[in-house]
Amino acid sequence: MRRIILIGVIVVLIGVLIYMFSNTDSSVNNNADDGKLVALSTFTIINDMVKEIGGDKVEAISLTKPGAEIHGYETTPGDLVKASRADVFFENGMNLELWADKLRSSLPDMPSYVVSEGVEVLEIREGSYEGKPNPHAWMSPQQGMIYIENIRMALVEIDPQNAEYYNNNAANYTEKLAEVNTKLSEALSTLPENNRVLVTCEGAFTYLANDYNLKEVYLWAINDESGGSPQDVARVIDTVRENDIPAVFCESTVEPKIQQEVVDATDAVLGGRLYVDSLSLEDGPAPTYLKLLEGTADIIINGLTR
Repeated sequence: MRRIILIGVIVVLIGVLIYMFSNTDSSVNNNADDGKLVALSTFTIINDMVKEIGGDKVEAISLTKPGAEIHGYETTPGDLVKASRADVFFENGMNLELWADKLRSSLPDMPSYVVSEGVEVLEIREGSYEGKPNPHAWMSPQQGMIYIENIRMALVEIDPQNAEYYNNNAANYTEKLAEVNTKLSEALSTLPENNRVLVTCEGAFTYLANDYNLKEVYLWAINDESGGSPQDVARVIDTVRENDIPAVFCESTVEPKIQQEVVDATDAVLGGRLYVDSLSLEDGPAPTYLKLLEGTADIIINGLTR
């Protein structure tokens, strides 16, 4: 009897999903209860950008929650329900959200945009991902401005009647990001030339390091199960010792236990948790994209000037 009931529930859920999918088309659906455009993003940082540009004309939804690890994320039935409401889908691209392919293919009529289109791509330098694009381009404010422009163009294309509104919001947001870029450049320039080595768990700071003349050292290029091998740990320990680096860092979505091995074997300290793949909760240190960038610079400076 339980099995029969379970099968009945599953059949009903499938029917509901099919109904929702069949009522999705490529036009502006205004699926939000208040008539707003519904924009679905793969993770919180892109979602925050969409919020800033879309303002009160857009209901911005993120698939992943604050604090989530996005590389190996697995979609859920709830994500399919979210997607069925959306008028437009935003993703980073550059092989970051391969898990989103199935979700996107389930809604072939929904407009989809890659927000990193046109960035100056930096490749991963070593490891099993060598030669592939490093997907973390948003960590450069200069590249982040390209994200903003791509989102602006997408919203204007989907919802042209509010084009002026989106254009103004994007211009104001770009100006704020330019101010953050200036702050980061001035702040990080205070680091002495002999102490500009950024040691992290994941190689997620390539774009930031490239912008502000830092040398990047990491335990693994992209978060995966093969990261942090004994050889990788030994390599980073040698680098920290040889350069007398005072602090090493790890990302907020990564357990720092492997980086702690570096700390235990050297005179360095764990300088803090850096936000990169996800925003924090509203009351946390990185509730928005702009604050994420500013907080990252503060933590790096405090750690490397101790």
